[in-house]
Amino acid sequence: MKSRSTLATWLASLDSSRLARVLGARTDAVSPPEPRSVGEVADRLQRPGSVALSLPRLALPHLQVAEALAALDVPASRDALAELLGAADEQTTRELDAVLEVLADHALVWPDGAGELRMAGSLRQLWDAPLGLNAPLAQLLAGATSDELRGMLAALGVEPPGTKARRLAALMGHHSDPEQVVSVVAKAPAAARKLLERRAEGVPGQPQFIVFGTAGTGLEPGERWALDRGLLIQDRHHYGPARMPAEVARALRGPGWHAPFAPVPPSVRSASVTPAEVDHEASAAATAFASRAASVLSACSATAPTRLKSGGIGARELARVGKAAQADDAVVRLALETAYAAGLLGRDGDRVAPTEAYDAWAEQEPPEQFAVLLQAWRDLPLTPAQARDGDNKALPALAGAPPCNGCVQARHGLLAAAGRLPAGQGTTVTSDLGPLIAWHRPLAHPSPQDGTPFATVIREAEILGVLARGALSALGIHLRTSDMEGLGIECRRLLPSATATARIGADLTAVVTGTPSARLAALLDSLADRETSGTASVWRFNASSVRRALDVGRTPADITADLAAVAAGPLPQPLTYLITDTARGHGRVRIAPAACVLHGDEPALLAELAAHGKLAELGLRQLAPTVLVSRSPLDTTLAALRAEGYAPVAETAEGTVRIEKTRPQRVAAPVPAPRRTGARGSDRIVATGAAKAAAAVDPDVLAAQLLKAPPTPPEPAPFEGGAAFATDTEEIVAGWAKLLPYSDVRQLAHAIDTGDPITVEYVATSGNRTVRTLSRLMLDPPYLEAWCHLRDAERVFTLSRIHGVMPA
Repeated sequence: MKSRSTLATWLASLDSSRLARVLGARTDAVSPPEPRSVGEVADRLQRPGSVALSLPRLALPHLQVAEALAALDVPASRDALAELLGAADEQTTRELDAVLEVLADHALVWPDGAGELRMAGSLRQLWDAPLGLNAPLAQLLAGATSDELRGMLAALGVEPPGTKARRLAALMGHHSDPEQVVSVVAKAPAAARKLLERRAEGVPGQPQFIVFGTAGTGLEPGERWALDRGLLIQDRHHYGPARMPAEVARALRGPGWHAPFAPVPPSVRSASVTPAEVDHEASAAATAFASRAASVLSACSATAPTRLKSGGIGARELARVGKAAQADDAVVRLALETAYAAGLLGRDGDRVAPTEAYDAWAEQEPPEQFAVLLQAWRDLPLTPAQARDGDNKALPALAGAPPCNGCVQARHGLLAAAGRLPAGQGTTVTSDLGPLIAWHRPLAHPSPQDGTPFATVIREAEILGVLARGALSALGIHLRTSDMEGLGIECRRLLPSATATARIGADLTAVVTGTPSARLAALLDSLADRETSGTASVWRFNASSVRRALDVGRTPADITADLAAVAAGPLPQPLTYLITDTARGHGRVRIAPAACVLHGDEPALLAELAAHGKLAELGLRQLAPTVLVSRSPLDTTLAALRAEGYAPVAETAEGTVRIEKTRPQRVAAPVPAPRRTGARGSDRIVATGAAKAAAAVDPDVLAAQLLKAPPTPPEPAPFEGGAAFATDTEEIVAGWAKLLPYSDVRQLAHAIDTGDPITVEYVATSGNRTVRTLSRLMLDPPYLEAWCHLRDAERVFTLSRIHGVMPA
């Protein structure tokens, strides 16, 4: 609680604009319900989960300074930190101050009233041995006896004082003097000196099972000598290897050693590029992807891809979809993953099919379609174009793998790295962006198959037009700042509208430059076979494709009129002849259900069918010159005749032509299963209605309110005058979840009342500690029913076992 109290004091000392910067950097701390005091803000900022959320957004020097501060005995002075980092010159000192300013803006490191630096407790706990340094001597010797201290001093040649406290002070004084430590080690036996030098570099030894004053067995050569002099300290409970005090390690590393500090990003090879050049390349890439993505989803609509038994869409289905859409594997994977994330695709048993949302999306213009997929790509918790794992095994698409925050940060790191290139400059070799991404987002994950760091995510950005000519395009600029309105404007500027007309040639082809409109693509798909897609799409008419249209009830006149309406000129004569000739032969044979009956007006044609060798399996038998009967079902007979080049039509039982129009398969969007209904207990509180998006908090307004409020308002006691609670739900939750601070009680109660999702730290009856994201909460004291996103099912949680709460 000490760091929380000093943080609350520091927050209360800030002016309104500076506090607003903190609130803007740590938005999870101001999520609904809004905090009512700086003390509550400090509570939220100190949560381990909240600290963990802020770390991936930090650059390399921020993490380096945090680790260096963790290696010091916090609170530490800024001068001690500067000395450890080697920030001696004016330039490096200014850079260190800038890094500390960013860490303070994130409430991870802040100055206290005594002029020393404090650190969030959960941030310090991230490192067991920051900079490879163990705990200081005083901490390691916390359990040592007076006799053990006397023995160490005697081995060092120091006269032991009379009391334990003075002996500890004498030993600490000796080890805090680098010259004395170096002098002792210089006189050590060769084995001990080699061991100590290796341990000083942070290389751990083997676990030992000894205690002070015990010779033990299995010690490394020279280790006993170091233990006798307190240069290595063994845990009193026989746990782990002997550890070297931080003072000893720093002394042996020498005065020239400093903690790593890289405040300047790595350099890249760059060349001048104009905005027009970047726009041109980005437009071409985005247009091509938008067209192919539409083709990929259209292919999925026509034939839903089959999922593997192990989950996901395998290589064979990906190849089929890619062939149908004229798209390579990376584009197919990108289209599928972004469409699924946008709710355009959903799982339906062993298949993946479009949802109802796809139909509305398909009717939009290409710029709007592309914007939807691009927004989904920004926060995808995976790298879609990564086709193989670390063992070089093929990865399926839509496999439902656990979310990878490092993959998200790799994408955000690319946007940050490219966005900070000088204006008018682009990298001549895009692979140079890899080290730059690693500097901006050191916690990001490169693909294991990348020959150069982050090559896959860079390639994705180029495919989408986010990166063009080695620079961040206008699309990428708005994507980086999450300006979705601006992103939509740039999509409409860079991507052409859909083409509504086609050039139909005498060679029976229809050519569409750019992206065809949904109506035009649907029309040509129904009348012709698509051959190519991309910047120009080509369809080819043939007897089979025209017959396909006639089979669904379209007449030759309708087909001709529809094509004339979209043709850039008059329809060529060969196409009209093809339509007329195909229609003339269409329906010359009719098949009636019986199981089944074939009849027609031409006895010679019916006799030909009865004598056809390849149709013998149908069991055709001639009953009359114009009537055949088949032993096979209607659909089997129909398919067999069409396979042999005939053009029969099917009839209904009433004798009319059957229209063979099928409805596209659609599935529900991927959302949690519906909750069962029913009451159980009079205290049940049900969150009604869908959760509504909370209005964005204005950091400036909230900062002014917090500074006017009491720093730490008293927390109400459950069931002792509930008027102090804002709602009945708060009072009930506080009564059962006794381990939660009041700020956590407020957030959990708010999620129950509004239906918002929430993340909780939960301790199961087995003692296992897990983090669960819950939605659709129902309070039934002492239990909480919710949809658990970790288990993808409804679960019941005991309120008393909830040990922490934070926004989802």
